[in-house]
Amino acid sequence: MPKWTRQRLNTPDGDFIDVDWRKDEIDLSPERPLVILFHGLEGSSSSHYAQAFAHETHQRGWHMAVPHFRGCSGEINWAPRAYHSGDFEEVGWILSRIREQHRGPLYAVGISLGGNALMRWAGEMGQTATKYVDAIASVCSPIDLTASGKAIDAGINKWLYARMFLGTMKPRAMEKLKQFPGLFNPHTLMAAKSLYEFDQVFTAPLHGFKNTDDYWARASAKPGLSRVQVSALVLNACNDPFIPASSLPALNQVSAWVKLCQPEAGGHVGFASGTFPGDLQEMPWAVTDWMSQHG
Repeated sequence: MPKWTRQRLNTPDGDFIDVDWRKDEIDLSPERPLVILFHGLEGSSSSHYAQAFAHETHQRGWHMAVPHFRGCSGEINWAPRAYHSGDFEEVGWILSRIREQHRGPLYAVGISLGGNALMRWAGEMGQTATKYVDAIASVCSPIDLTASGKAIDAGINKWLYARMFLGTMKPRAMEKLKQFPGLFNPHTLMAAKSLYEFDQVFTAPLHGFKNTDDYWARASAKPGLSRVQVSALVLNACNDPFIPASSLPALNQVSAWVKLCQPEAGGHVGFASGTFPGDLQEMPWAVTDWMSQHG
């Protein structure tokens, strides 16, 4: 298990972002590469993929940091907002702050929700992105939020996964309501049975979207992949239960800077190898190896 040391960044709107650094950073040269990992929905530095990347970066002698989206570091954030799949302004602010601290190569990896936000940022920034990062990667990211949202809210996914996500998202939303009474209707939120309904009550209105449909359409990274001008890897397994293979981008929908990797198997942030339950190091190794060649 990796050990982390925490840094708190104060945001321009009077809130904070907690960044966990792998604890052995102090022994590494500041010129060594740094991997910044943006976690997925309800994720953190404790997520299995963060631990796998921590192991891989340690093996390579690289630095690593995990910024927590607001409310995901174990302490409720102070502002009347949370985080969302298209939070590219937040991603950009975090990258700019960490770029100020680091002299060596800087790579950014986004897992699931974090990958969509990262790719959304790259599409917005164009060539300017290279001022902050040397290469980026999204892993199992729902870059077409409408397609993925419908997939999670349907069939067995709704019973297994949507219910699991809502089990943590609803209590956090209710904590936010205690901070800011009247922010949303608690009865409507607690009655939500799908991510669509939750986003309609909470995520969309708190972050400047008209409704869930507007949020899912405007926050999706897929339309902006043709504008990306920094080395980028977009990795999606075709059997990901959250992301229909039919919604994945084709070569004619991305810029020449974007490398598409769409293996048949891997599930959602799995890519296990070996005998059951499997070794989860293959994916972090492949991503960091690609970055070392393209950054």
